[in-house]
Amino acid sequence: MKKYRVTLTDEERRELHDLIAAGKAAAKRLAHARILLKADAAPGGPAWTDDRIAESVEVSTATVERVRRRFVEQGLEAALVRKPQDRPSRLPKLDGRAEAHLVALACSKPPEGRQEWTMQLLADKLVELEVVESISDETVRRTLPKNEIKPWLVERWCLPPEANAEFVCQMEDVLEVYHRPPDPRRPLVCLDEASKQLIGEVAEPVPARPGQPARIDYEYVRNGTANLFMISEPHAGWRHVEVTDRRTAVDFAEVVRALVEEVYPEAEKVVLVMDNLNTHKLASLYEAFEPEQARRIAERLEIHHTPKHGSWLNMAEIELSVLARQCLDRRIESKEELKREVAAWEDERNGRGVTIRWQFTTTDARIKLRRLYPTTQ
Repeated sequence: MKKYRVTLTDEERRELHDLIAAGKAAAKRLAHARILLKADAAPGGPAWTDDRIAESVEVSTATVERVRRRFVEQGLEAALVRKPQDRPSRLPKLDGRAEAHLVALACSKPPEGRQEWTMQLLADKLVELEVVESISDETVRRTLPKNEIKPWLVERWCLPPEANAEFVCQMEDVLEVYHRPPDPRRPLVCLDEASKQLIGEVAEPVPARPGQPARIDYEYVRNGTANLFMISEPHAGWRHVEVTDRRTAVDFAEVVRALVEEVYPEAEKVVLVMDNLNTHKLASLYEAFEPEQARRIAERLEIHHTPKHGSWLNMAEIELSVLARQCLDRRIESKEELKREVAAWEDERNGRGVTIRWQFTTTDARIKLRRLYPTTQ
């Protein structure tokens, strides 16, 4: 026996037939009228089952059950219309004034004791400031992306000083070097370095299989760090990564020695671009070698330093970024494994001869970075 039994009066039956015959009502209202007529269990009514009604009207059995219930509990008109939603599909939007307040607030410093603004904190603050009477965190969440504001994100960036003559001088010097015509007698080489933490597993990883991603234990063993010297000749599509235990002045000097005496023994000068790290100085050669050898190496170098907070000008940093994404973004247990993996990456990339086409010029810098240039009277 159905809990909600539909029994129509003669008047209700006539009203439903007239509604269907007119055909001017909304499709959902017409479908509910047909459901009620077929579910009618009054004497002489069809009294169809819910499954049969659902198949005939092309609705779900759950819809049939809901129409039955609303007819019994609330009457004919309630059964014909869609149940009003508890909350509207479209949440209220902020007007222009309130939206401007929200954007300014999201860009401001978060309250004391909080690292960042959350959606609920922003909603509560708008109410506290009497910008709006009430607002949900969902409305805040939908409004911020529209204004390209993401208060939960912070980008790490090298922020150069404004109106700084030293920065501008070194930047234009490096840009001039990058746009010289390639010269085999004076190869352009960029040098940078990074560290890699060596991490071992405490449990055997489970490889991926259909329907299940690879699994690694959240615990790990830290096996120290290794240093990576990236040497890149961007115009020739060649790079080499030297893995060392440390990043001392002696390590740097040995990399430069190999560059001058082994990689480019016939070059008149090696044009070397690197950042201002404390070991990236000619003095490091004198810490590692006898004065005669140190002087001999130094005389075959033409060094250009990128400005402080201007490491983006070093093309070797581009190569390190590619290496990190393609090869190093995983757990590597030992220095030996790191050397093997880096060597494989290096061979494949050199085999394809991937070059860097540097297009940013001094003219571009004077337009796009004019805030960095001092003003002259």
